[in-house]
Amino acid sequence: MVSLPVLSPDVQECQVIARRAASVAAFITCVVLANYLTATFGLIPVGFGLMATAGTYAAGLTFVFRDLIHEAGGRWLAVTAIATGAVLSWFVASPALAVASGVTFLVAELADLAVYVPLRERGLLTAVLVSNIVGFTLDTFLFLYLAGFPITGPVVAGQLVAKATMTALGLAVLWLVGKRQAVGVA
Repeated sequence: MVSLPVLSPDVQECQVIARRAASVAAFITCVVLANYLTATFGLIPVGFGLMATAGTYAAGLTFVFRDLIHEAGGRWLAVTAIATGAVLSWFVASPALAVASGVTFLVAELADLAVYVPLRERGLLTAVLVSNIVGFTLDTFLFLYLAGFPITGPVVAGQLVAKATMTALGLAVLWLVGKRQAVGVA
């Protein structure tokens, strides 16, 4: 029988801090990248006659990272990360786009939180999946409206498909990491 080493409290705390910092950094990077791409390229084709803002794929990743921030640091850390992303977006996008993004992320965060917290007892993957669907659906309509993009079938569908794709990718990574940890491979 192979026994796994027991980590000291100091090492465990360092790991928690590292996960927290990585989640926040990834979230903020995705917010700023999404706003930069959208400000630079506007709407782009995403296939099958659908359109999405150019930053939609990066924005789609933010929902998974936001849930990981919840896990590692709670809702106030998530709100702080949203505010930081909005402020930094001010430098890469128009003020109107940065405000639309910040307001949208904050509203979607509150909706995500309302779904994520009660579902967390049923498992991380379930909570992430359902809260992401609620969050990215609300995000799609609110962002398009506030940022002045058209709310048409091809644009809404393109946004939703792109964000669902990134949620699926994020869930796959979380599932694989969970499986590796379950067998003792870090």
